[in-house]
Order: sequence, then structure tokens, then C-alpha cells
Amino acid sequence: MISVPSRPTRRAVLRNAGALLATTALPVDVFAEKGVIPVAQAQEAPFDASTVVSIARELAKKEFVPPPTELPSALAELTYDQYRDIRSDRAKAIWAREGLPFQLQLFHRGFYYENKIDVAIIENDEAHHLAYSPDMFDFGNLVPRPLPTGDIGFAGIRLLGRINQPDKFDEIVVFQGASYFRSLGRNQTYGLSARGLALNTASPEGEEFPLFRSFWVEAPLADSQTVVVHALLDSPSVTGAYRFSIRPGASTVMDVEAVIFPRVELARVGLAPGTSMFFFDANGRDGVDDYRPEVHDSDGLLMLNGRGERLWRPLANPAVLQTSAFVDAAPRGFGLIQRNRDFAAYQDVEAAYERRTTLWVEPVGDWGQGSVTLIEIPSESEIHDNVVAYWAPREPLRAGAEFSLAYRLFWGQEPPLPAGGVHVSATRSGRATLGGPSPVRLFVVDYLATDAQSMAAAADPKALVTASAGKLDHVVMLRNPATGGWRLTFQLDPEDAELIELRAALEFPDRRAAEIWMYRWTS
Repeated sequence: MISVPSRPTRRAVLRNAGALLATTALPVDVFAEKGVIPVAQAQEAPFDASTVVSIARELAKKEFVPPPTELPSALAELTYDQYRDIRSDRAKAIWAREGLPFQLQLFHRGFYYENKIDVAIIENDEAHHLAYSPDMFDFGNLVPRPLPTGDIGFAGIRLLGRINQPDKFDEIVVFQGASYFRSLGRNQTYGLSARGLALNTASPEGEEFPLFRSFWVEAPLADSQTVVVHALLDSPSVTGAYRFSIRPGASTVMDVEAVIFPRVELARVGLAPGTSMFFFDANGRDGVDDYRPEVHDSDGLLMLNGRGERLWRPLANPAVLQTSAFVDAAPRGFGLIQRNRDFAAYQDVEAAYERRTTLWVEPVGDWGQGSVTLIEIPSESEIHDNVVAYWAPREPLRAGAEFSLAYRLFWGQEPPLPAGGVHVSATRSGRATLGGPSPVRLFVVDYLATDAQSMAAAADPKALVTASAGKLDHVVMLRNPATGGWRLTFQLDPEDAELIELRAALEFPDRRAAEIWMYRWTS
């Protein structure tokens, strides 16, 4: 089970923190000489756009060196509550006194976060190593003493900006644990996470979790609306250089540029992966005993394929692990979406699932042939992130080669797609007959248009529903007077099938675009 946080609670620290070493902004020749990453040796070093790429390239020629995880005795065995009692001192955040539009805070090492992550600040084309000091943090009474005084490094970074109010700094992005990072848009709460790279996800041999082992953060200008983070990725199988250009707003936008250097052939690699939580909704409440109607960070996978079709796949919490591959060429976008924004659908005042962020991936350039891959893992709790989606290239990434890619991430409400289309607003299913058990299932799919006026004027569509097995019956398309949109209903008799792929497409007389609904039914 993948267990990755998406909000700063117990779930936020119960993640796989990875097992990799940190590095500072060292010249490439040091790596070539030593073959091992020195720790905290370079206080200053020149830095330009090629620095991290050069480090990753040279590092990929060496065997992976497992990281040291030693911590001062007071931090070696922190409990969850003790770790939670260590907080960044907001008054001492980097750039807090300079009046700059962004501030940088650090995460303390300890608990599951044993690995030393080094951080550097870039100013005037120089990388300045950021040394640990206990003065950066507030330590509560639960934290054992004595506090460390040496340069023990950090567990990750968080950036703050004036995203919600002009006079208040709030979190806009967090990098912590393996290559995980998360962000959000204005007036949203943390939900799903992204990763630098996914390797062997849900494979029998076990997943590998690369780590961002070093960060270089560019000092922003006084009028800057963008903050830039560079990161070095490393694992036994691969190294990589990443550049994140982050612009907070109603939707926070990240431009990601990456160069990947495989140490071995990467046959099961996921590019631009997102990781989320889906526990249950109106379409899957079997065995659920919960006062809340729905519990999830994302309710669907949306794809805009290379042919311009919009595909919507509702998420599920399956009885057994499921992998779905949506074959495509030159994808235009994909992402895990939280589409239902109505509090009444969740009734959870604390979790506020209706405010969880959507993550949309927009490739830059032609990503060639491959598939959007969706992995759904059974889960008995909402603390686990059990859904993963990424782009899987058709051909393996060869050992010793270099692969460059660029993409844009949108963290917000709905993804930035053209208005005027018709989208799936809800999916429900249940027993088709009353009064006793029946294998026949009733599916109800609701549709809405983004433009209410054009929706009211549009002629009703024709529904084309197909199933890979079983028998379809009673396909009905009608107006939904409660929403002004359309409702599709149909019955499915699975007969002897264990797995059925369902597909529904709408055809409007005026040829307006409508999402194609896709669903996997399992017995």
C-alpha cells in the first residue's frame, strides 16, 4: 500500500520518506574525483542553468551510494507527537525581514525523515549553502533535549507567499519525502501530491522511490511573481535535474523542466506522476459504514488525448489492485480531478474535501507514444494515498542515455480547458431491481455544460453506450430538471463476466464536445 501524505496531519508524516543522501552545490569535478557525494563542504559555489544537470550527469556514472541516516541521539527516536512539536519559526523564515514576495521555511529532520537534505540559496549566480541552526525552529516541551547545534541539514522545504490575502503569507508549495511535492490554489486545502518520477509502481518486485536530495532556491526579486526551485533527484536506478518555476494564484502554475539520466534501463517509469486518495463516493459504498456521503481527494481521472477527445474515468477503491492503461500519442493533458465542490457531498468540516486541489498535467512538446496509466490500490482507510496516475512512455528509457522533458502543472479547481463543452458531473450505480438481490446493475451518469445558457438551449443528445462483456439494456437519455443538464441511465447484466469495460459517448445535434465516460466494472 502506498502511504503518502497530502495534508499536514498524521497523514502528512506517514509517508515513505525515501532513503537517499543530500548534497550541496558542489562543482562537478568534486563528484568525478570522489565518486561519493560529500556533505556540507561547499559554502559557496558558482551556479547557472546547467549546474544541476551537470551534477546529475556525472552522478549517474557512479554507483548509487546509500545514504547515512545518523541523527543526534535526541532526534534518533522521535515519536509522531514529538516530531509534530517541532515547528518552523515564522519570524525567522528566509527573506522574512527583506520584504520579498516569498519566504522559505525548512522542515526538521526526525521521525520518518532521517535523511539529510541540503539546501542552498542562489543569489547573483552564486549558490550559498544554508546551514542548519536550532534557532530556525520552535521546539515544544515534548521534544527531547539537548538540541543539535551542528549542521545536520533538513528534511525538506516549504515556500510561502501572499496567495490568499495581500498582507498574509500562506503555504504555496511543500517538498518533503522522497520526490513528493504538493501545492494548492487560492483558498484551497492540500490534497493530492505530485512526484518527480515513479519507478516500478505496483510491480511485484517492489516500487523504487527516488529522492530529491538537494534543493537550490533562487532568491526572488522584490516585484517577482515567480519563485524558482532547482532539485537533484537520485536513486539506485536514475538521477535527474529538475527546475520548478512556481507562480501562485487562483490556480498555482508550475513550469517543470527535467533531464533524466537512467543508470539502468527503466522499463516501468512514470512521468509527471500524481498520487491521490479515493476511499468511497456515491458510486462505491459497498461495506461503508460512515456518516459522510463521500471521502476522497480526487474523484476522477481526466484526459485530453492526442486526438482532442476528453475522457473521464471515475475513480474506484477496488477489491484488488487495478492497473488501467489509456493508450495515446502526443497527449495534450491528464490529471486527477476533484470535481465535486459541494460541501453537502462530504459533510466533513475538518477535512474540507470540497476544497481539495485538482492537479492537471499539460505536456510541453510531443511526448510521443505511450499511455496514461491509472493504478488503483485497495484501501480500508482514508489515510492512504491509493491512486496513482502518470504518463508511461511506450519505449523503455535506456541506461546511459539522457532524456529531457517539460510540462506544466496546474493546482486549482477545474483544469484550463476551453469552455463550452459538456462534462460528467456525477456517476452513481446500484442494484437495478428492488425487493431482493440481483446481479443486474443500474448506472446513472449526470452531465453538465460549462455554459448554463447554451446548455438550456441545446438539443438533447444521443447516447452511445458499449460494454466489453455482459448485456446492456434500458439505455435512456433525458433532461435532468434539477440541474438543467442531462442524465444517462442504463442497466448492465454482467452475466458470467468478472471484469467489464464500459464506455458512453454523447452525440449532440450541434456537434458540441462532450466528455467520453469510461468505467471498469468488476464483480
